[in-house]
Amino acid sequence: QVQLVDSGGGLVQPGGSLRLSCAASGSIDYINRMAWYRQIPGKQRELVAYITSAGFTNYVDSVKGRFTISRDSAKNTVYLQMNSLKTEDTAVYYCYVRVGPLATHYWGQGTQVTVSS
Repeated sequence: QVQLVDSGGGLVQPGGSLRLSCAASGSIDYINRMAWYRQIPGKQRELVAYITSAGFTNYVDSVKGRFTISRDSAKNTVYLQMNSLKTEDTAVYYCYVRVGPLATHYWGQGTQVTVSS
């Protein structure tokens, strides 16, 4: 079993920055992929960004150039640096990891990000 603890959300004004963190612990063989999703009430959960074990990254078009995903493999931690935040970035952000040879996936509990003046 793998536990994820994500943190770093909060209230920020448009144009501001936040950094989300997610630490994985437990029975981890190796982590294939780490990612951040977000969800607005009444809408489907959306992939924001992911990073592979090789360090390859990918982003949804709406955050390219503003968000940066990174990972500390030694700490099994993934980060999401969010700059130039917009009101439309307001959502609950969820950490996601895919672990081991069976590619089992796990979710964090979610952290609220609110961008408002």
